[in-house]
Amino acid sequence: MLIESLFCYGRVVEFFLSHIQSLHLPDLPTFRLPDFYRYFCATKVTNSMNEVREQWLLLISTPIYVVIIGLEILLSHLQQLKSYTLKDTVNNFYLMLLNGGLDLAFSVVYLAILNYFFSHTFFHWGNPVLYWVCLLLAEDFMYYWLHRFDHEVRFFWAIHVTHHSSDTFNFTVGFRSSVFQPLYRFFYFIPLAVVGFRPIDIAFIYSATQIWGIFVHTQLIKKMGWLEYFLVTPSHHRVHHGQNDQYIDRNMGMFLIIWDKLFGTFEPEGEKVVYGVTKPPTSNRPDEMIFHEFRNMLRDVRQAPDLYSKWMYVFGRPGWRHDAKWQAPNEPIGQTRLD
Repeated sequence: MLIESLFCYGRVVEFFLSHIQSLHLPDLPTFRLPDFYRYFCATKVTNSMNEVREQWLLLISTPIYVVIIGLEILLSHLQQLKSYTLKDTVNNFYLMLLNGGLDLAFSVVYLAILNYFFSHTFFHWGNPVLYWVCLLLAEDFMYYWLHRFDHEVRFFWAIHVTHHSSDTFNFTVGFRSSVFQPLYRFFYFIPLAVVGFRPIDIAFIYSATQIWGIFVHTQLIKKMGWLEYFLVTPSHHRVHHGQNDQYIDRNMGMFLIIWDKLFGTFEPEGEKVVYGVTKPPTSNRPDEMIFHEFRNMLRDVRQAPDLYSKWMYVFGRPGWRHDAKWQAPNEPIGQTRLD
């Protein structure tokens, strides 16, 4: 807090000295804060405004979460779906807390970076309705590619796998976050800042679409009629969490399913979904839940015969093997089975 206050006091000093200099008084030195401090202070303002918006989202969404989770627990018990276990629900919430804590701590850094690129934007939006519609579409489009690379690149899959390792499917699984994703997620949103979308608005739209992303984690809602054509629905997202061969790495969208239909990753729900991953963690210990795929990856790297194989075990497709003689071209793009 002391350091942050000094930075922002520096902005006040800069403001007053710049106005004194405008009086053309003699022998006054030019005073300007380094760019880092300027972006830091801009980020503190952005962060405060973003926190206010997110608090409103929390105030609105939290009672809804409590009600729908309670209803889902009751209905799943009455219908004997067995979609909740105490151990899995506890795992979901502590992974959410770890992700949220890291996201909050790192937000000053990624908002400063986004503010830097926004300050160099070459485009300014005039129509506010067009601005928000285009931001929603652009943010959801960039999230699709973030999510897709989380499945296609093993290093990122090792981070993202925590969200998929539950063998149940319910609203609380939506809170089961990829712990380290906040450290790189913002890279995908840099182009949005460059084309004139304010970082505070990018963060707000991401948080808002995440609310929808949580609501689609349920087995109770079967189909949603005409909304199935363009929105991500519970049916679409059940497919995404399946380890069935035809379901692996399908339906990557957060809010809109149109990206999957455009880029060939869409799969409708057909046979009964088997939830979870093909290589689950061996225990519910926090370190195993978060790092088990990193351990598998490092083991493969140590056994790799050459540099190319080592590279592919880290940045190739999950399931890639240096000793695989043949791989079917229609194998899933992520957790490829070679047995």
